Amino acid sequence: MEEKRRGTMTIKANDVIVPLDVPKAVREKYINNYLEITKRTGRLMLFAGDQKVEHMNDDFYGEGIHPADSSPEHLFRIASQAKIGVFATQLGLIARYGVHYPDVPYLVKLNSKTNLVKIPQSDPFSKQWLNVQQVGDFRDNSGLNISAVGYTVYPGSEYEAEMFRQAAQIVYTAHQYGLITVLWMYPRGKAVADEKDPHLIAGATGVAACLGSDFVKVNYPKKEGYESAEILKEAILAAGHTKVICAGGSSVDVGSFLKRLHDQIHISGAAGNATGRNIHQKSLKDAIRMCNAIYAITVEEASEEEAIRIYHSTT
Repeated sequence: MEEKRRGTMTIKANDVIVPLDVPKAVREKYINNYLEITKRTGRLMLFAGDQKVEHMNDDFYGEGIHPADSSPEHLFRIASQAKIGVFATQLGLIARYGVHYPDVPYLVKLNSKTNLVKIPQSDPFSKQWLNVQQVGDFRDNSGLNISAVGYTVYPGSEYEAEMFRQAAQIVYTAHQYGLITVLWMYPRGKAVADEKDPHLIAGATGVAACLGSDFVKVNYPKKEGYESAEILKEAILAAGHTKVICAGGSSVDVGSFLKRLHDQIHISGAAGNATGRNIHQKSLKDAIRMCNAIYAITVEEASEEEAIRIYHSTT
């Protein structure tokens, strides 16, 4: 089913597992979207640009952050010039900047919340902003390349039932439009003692599978005395046909990040990554090289050493 070509594992249209809630009339569109954002590998390199709501300006202005990151357009410049699978951000930004960046593959994030309300005050609830039909209409009217939608769920929050309902409706309706779905699944709330517990994260990926999502984004698990690359395997198994990608997390040095990414894919069996701060907090030139290094590991089967060389390349 898979063939090795130029160091990259490629898949064909017949290899894509199409969920049965995708109507026959849009199966081809679903397959094309899936192959496009995974670059015909089944692995997803997601450039995350949704943090302007999630973390407000903390991620975009301040010590250690390149001045270019203060403008939202920095995200679009990176997405248009670097190797990526899909660029995830809110529809408002896409509507404002997409006319100048029509070739970028977009994922529309359908909910977001700030980090101002802390858990001791209230359990997290990120309510849906837009429905999938509106995204489909925007796609058709704008002519932009919108291939996917995303939504964040907080299992363990006292509001999880409503988020599960919204997520289920989003996944089902997105598939009616041939769109790919990514669920951000972050166990969080007063009932959650350890957000990075590997068993809990595995439970979260299992919930994403029950919701029917194509991909699920989770934090890299952490447990004292255990290797994260090994304990992530439980979450991969629990997700079944829903593919697991890991959040990039806070900014770390390039070598450590690329080694961790290589371990996630080649030891744990993850199907990609979703990286934001470790890309966009850099200058445009460095951000592009970082994207290309991440893409090389995720999509092109590069080693961590090869990826580091790509990052430090002057071409």
